[in-house]
Amino acid sequence: MTVMEAYEVKHRGRIAQTFIYLGKLFRLFLFQSDWKVLPMSAVIAGLVAFAVGGNLYKTMEGTLMGTFALSCICVWNGFFNSIQMICRERAIVKREHRAGLHITAYVASHMIYQAILCALQVIITIVVCTIMGVTLPQKSLVTPWPLVDLGITLFFITYCADMLALLVSAFARTTTTAMTIMPFLLIVQLLFSGAFFSLPKEAMPLSNLTTTKWGLTALCAQGDYNSLPMVSVWNNALKLKNVEIDGGKPLLMMFQYIEENDMREDILMFSAQQNQKPEYDFSIDIVIRCWLWLFMWTCVYIIVTVILLEFIDRDKR
Repeated sequence: MTVMEAYEVKHRGRIAQTFIYLGKLFRLFLFQSDWKVLPMSAVIAGLVAFAVGGNLYKTMEGTLMGTFALSCICVWNGFFNSIQMICRERAIVKREHRAGLHITAYVASHMIYQAILCALQVIITIVVCTIMGVTLPQKSLVTPWPLVDLGITLFFITYCADMLALLVSAFARTTTTAMTIMPFLLIVQLLFSGAFFSLPKEAMPLSNLTTTKWGLTALCAQGDYNSLPMVSVWNNALKLKNVEIDGGKPLLMMFQYIEENDMREDILMFSAQQNQKPEYDFSIDIVIRCWLWLFMWTCVYIIVTVILLEFIDRDKR
């Protein structure tokens, strides 16, 4: 390479550098087995669909558990996509930054690449759930197609988690450090989802910081959570049907009367009405608000990642 050619390469613009690094990422995808995240996402979706997909969008309890599981799938996929992407080539990034690499171009290439990867994972997840007979939302709120609405929500969850992992990868010096941090982040995402686990009132505001809270809320709203029956009260009461009182079984007689008069569904819906949650209403405002929160946190993670990498030359760790 001549001196003039080196000078030209050093001063290529941000757009040119973005496509150069984007090409590098796709080569890594093909030749360094980064493609394995796609079949892995299919396996995870299949396992979750088998375990909790039976009652998803059929009952309140099944929907809460199923949407929590879907959110976890997306967070898991997002974390594994990029948790090692920057730290595994940290020395290279530092050297190329000194030679003229624009950090914004470098991060932009990762953003584009990860967006494509996340979109493919969302498509795979929806296809696997459909093949396995999982009930998915039948009504749309934002677009004319329910599956598109669902796909957008799953994409936002996956991409937000992906950019958080990219931030960790920019901060961590080694892949070992990044993989050590990841389980802690997963636990935080699970515990502070704001719905599945009971948290002290003082800790509830912390759920606003998590991807799972906004993803789960959007998924419940899209599935019209508040219109679904609640079966846990009925199922728990049914366990007591053989309890004897004064030589008789009054609860068994009551259940028989309810079944004979087709009152079971009415009781399930009445139970559901007492446990409805306004934050899960079938409302476009709720879904859009959740999308905006996920978009905001994604932007925050990207900005912090750029700032960290801009100072990579000063990193003496």
